[in-house]
Amino acid sequence: MDAGVLGKGPLDGGFGRPLKGSMKRLKQIVESLNDGLIFMGGAVSALLLVWALWRIGYSNSSMEMETELSFPQKCPDQCISSNGNRGSISSNRIDHGVDEWEKSSENFYNNPEVTYTIGQPIRDWDKKRKLWLDRHPRVKNFTDDGKPRVLMVSGSQGVPCRNPFGDHLLLRFFKNKVDYCRLHGIDMFYNNVLLEEHMFTFWAKIPLVRAAMVAHPEAEWIWWMDSDAAITDMDFVIPWETYRDYNMVVHGWDHLVFEKRSWVGLNAGIFLIRNCEWSMEFMERWSAMGPQSPLYISSGKLLSKVLSDRAFNASDDQSALVYLLIKEKDKWADRIYIEHSYYLNGYWVDIVGTYENITEKYEAMEKENPMLNKRHAEKMNRDYAEMREHYIRSDKNFYSDNDDIMVRRRRPFVTHFTGCQPCSGDHNKIYKGENCWKGMERALNFADDQVLKHYGFRHDNLQSSHVNPIQSFYFPS
Repeated sequence: MDAGVLGKGPLDGGFGRPLKGSMKRLKQIVESLNDGLIFMGGAVSALLLVWALWRIGYSNSSMEMETELSFPQKCPDQCISSNGNRGSISSNRIDHGVDEWEKSSENFYNNPEVTYTIGQPIRDWDKKRKLWLDRHPRVKNFTDDGKPRVLMVSGSQGVPCRNPFGDHLLLRFFKNKVDYCRLHGIDMFYNNVLLEEHMFTFWAKIPLVRAAMVAHPEAEWIWWMDSDAAITDMDFVIPWETYRDYNMVVHGWDHLVFEKRSWVGLNAGIFLIRNCEWSMEFMERWSAMGPQSPLYISSGKLLSKVLSDRAFNASDDQSALVYLLIKEKDKWADRIYIEHSYYLNGYWVDIVGTYENITEKYEAMEKENPMLNKRHAEKMNRDYAEMREHYIRSDKNFYSDNDDIMVRRRRPFVTHFTGCQPCSGDHNKIYKGENCWKGMERALNFADDQVLKHYGFRHDNLQSSHVNPIQSFYFPS
C-alpha cells in the first residue's frame, strides 16, 4: 500500500495532507484529551470526596437528632423498652408496683360487679375511689393550691340537627365550653350517644354523669352543662370552698322550692355533683322516676299532684329533683346547695339585652385600673382574673350587699337558652325563634370577645362575626 493511500486515512486531518503532519496533529489531540481527562478526573474525585464527607456528617447528625427525639439525655432508672432492651423507653412505661395493683382484685375496675350503668349500685364507692387515689399518688383529686379537680360533662344528639343552623350553634356552644375549660384547667367530656337507651331527652344526663364518675375517679366534682348553655364570664371561678360540706349544687331559690313547691324553683340543666357514694345513691333514686323505670307513668302523675305550677304529665328530671328535696328532705336536702348568689344558670331572656351595659361598666373599671387592660399571655389569665375580681368587689358600680343586685351588675356566669332548642328548632311557643337565635349569637360573641382579647381582637358588635384588632391596650411605660 503506497503513501498516498495511507495519507488518505481518517486521522490525516484532511485529504491529500502528508502523513508526518497528520501524526503531529494526532499527538496534539491526544495530549489535549489527556489534559481534559485529568481535569475531569480530578473534578469528579473532588465531588466524590465532598459527597462522602457530607454523608458521614449527615448520618452522625441524623443519629444525634434521632437520639434526642427518641430518648432523654439521661435515661432515668435504666429505662427498659417493651422488648426488654436497655436504652429505649417503653411506650407504656408504668411503675412496677402500680402495674401489679392494676391487675389485682383490689382494683375496682377488675370487679365485674362494678358497672358504669344506672340500676346497678356500687357498694362502698368512697372506699374504692380512695384506694384508687392512694395507689395513684401522681393523679390527685385536688390541685396543689387546694382546688378540686373538675370534669365538665356535656353532650348532644348523635344525628344532624333539623334546624338548618343548629349544628353551627352547637359547635359554637361547644367551643365556648372548651375555651372556659382551657382557661381554668378543667377537663371535659362531650358525649353524643345514649348510654341508656330508655333514658332519653333531659334524662340522658344522669347515666352519663354516673358513668363519668366511674371513668374519672380522680375528678372530685362533675359539672354537668346542657348543650344550649353558654359561659358568659370567662374570668369567674366557681366558689368551691362554699360547697365544702355539700355534694350537689343547683341554681334556684329556696322559697320557690320549699314554700311555693314550684317545678321551676330550680333548674336542673346545669349542676355540680361531687364524685362520691352519696351522689351515686342519689342518682339511683333520682333516675327511679325516669323513663326506664316501671314507675315512670305514676311518677309523672305524682309530680303534677305535688308541684303547684306543673302543667304537663310526663315525669321530668327537674320536677323529680324538686320533689325529692320536698318529700325526702331529711335524706337529701342537707347535702344539696341551692345557689343564687351568681348566675350558675342564668335565664337568657333576662340577660341577653344587658351585655352592652355590663361591658361599659367593665371598660370604665379598666380605665380607672389600667393594669386590667394590659396585654398578657393567655396562661396568665387566672392571675389577671383574680385581680379583676378584687376590683369588682370594691367598685361601687358592681358591689352590693344584696346578692340579687350584685348578680345583675357583673357579667353573668352562665346564660342558658332554656326552651330554645337550637338543634331541633322546636322552641317553646312563648318565644320567637328569631329572638332565640339572635340571643345565642349575642351571648356567644360576648363570651368570645373575652377570649379573643388574649389574641388582640374583638367583634365589631355582638351581632357580627367580623373582628378587628384592639387598639386600646394599656402599655406601661
